[in-house]
Amino acid sequence: MKKNYWLIVIFVLLGGATAWYYLGGKKNASSTLGWDRLFKVEEKDIQKIFIAKRTGETTTIERDGNSWKVNGQWKANKNIVENLLEAVTTLELQSVPPPVATDNLVKELASRGIKVEVYGNRDKLLKAYYIGGVTADARGTYAIMDGSEQPMILQIPNMTGQIRTRFDLIGDDWRDRHVFSYKPEEIEAVSVEYPQQRNKSFKLKRAGQSWELKPFYDNVPPISRPVSNGRIEGFLVGFGGLMSESFENQYAKKDSIRQMIPFAVVSVTDVKGQERKSAFYPTYRKDKDTGERRSDVVERYFADVSNGDWMLTQHRVFEKIFWPYDAFFEEPGKAVKD
Repeated sequence: MKKNYWLIVIFVLLGGATAWYYLGGKKNASSTLGWDRLFKVEEKDIQKIFIAKRTGETTTIERDGNSWKVNGQWKANKNIVENLLEAVTTLELQSVPPPVATDNLVKELASRGIKVEVYGNRDKLLKAYYIGGVTADARGTYAIMDGSEQPMILQIPNMTGQIRTRFDLIGDDWRDRHVFSYKPEEIEAVSVEYPQQRNKSFKLKRAGQSWELKPFYDNVPPISRPVSNGRIEGFLVGFGGLMSESFENQYAKKDSIRQMIPFAVVSVTDVKGQERKSAFYPTYRKDKDTGERRSDVVERYFADVSNGDWMLTQHRVFEKIFWPYDAFFEEPGKAVKD
């Protein structure tokens, strides 16, 4: 009986020691059940995310009202920030790597890990960790909490694949790619100038509950037919989500292209008096082998935006705002239908 009693005592003591070891005894080293396995942060608590790559690039994503800003200057890409937030707010432990792999993983994370710092109000640091590469089966991503010596394998619930790509962006990759993004009620005035088709160019300006439409150039005779407010509304709706294909701010030939005559120059002024303007330079379909221009079919435009950006846009997306002056009027003999 005494023998059994002492066995029970020893078992309880060993169990307690093991629990202490994992739950707190190695908090500053290699805990697998404590602080260094809890990566996720509630979205309501997040005000800022700082990301630093080993190559030296840093990015700060910060709340700006109901949207987010990149490096305190640019509007962030909504979809990319949503993907980032999904990761930051749902990261969970998939498994703990075996001890035999720990040293190599720590070295790997130290050499190529992406540093992530998550801040709350008043720049309070909530979490700081490093995101590494993908596991061999591509189902998890290595990570380690700052201050820990125990790497972890993380996952996003109900998702198969690596997490690193959501953090592994630089510069313009984080930015909103819209050239124009307005609701009709936000627009005060629009002008579309076709430098080589002066009679097609026009200015449109809000006039109370109606609109004033006139030629862009003073020497072009105005059209006297009635204007359709319905057509104007249809035109303005087209400015709702005009997104570029990509930023091309490092494009080597942009200065020489700027010396050419653009196809169109579009300007939008909102009801707050802020203007956004872009010149559009067409690019044509090219031969895949020679790279030579193959036809007069316009596929894309380089957009030279007034904020300094150089962007690549698709014709099929932007053609809906390239209206001619005479398209807003009723046909002769027809009543205005709004």
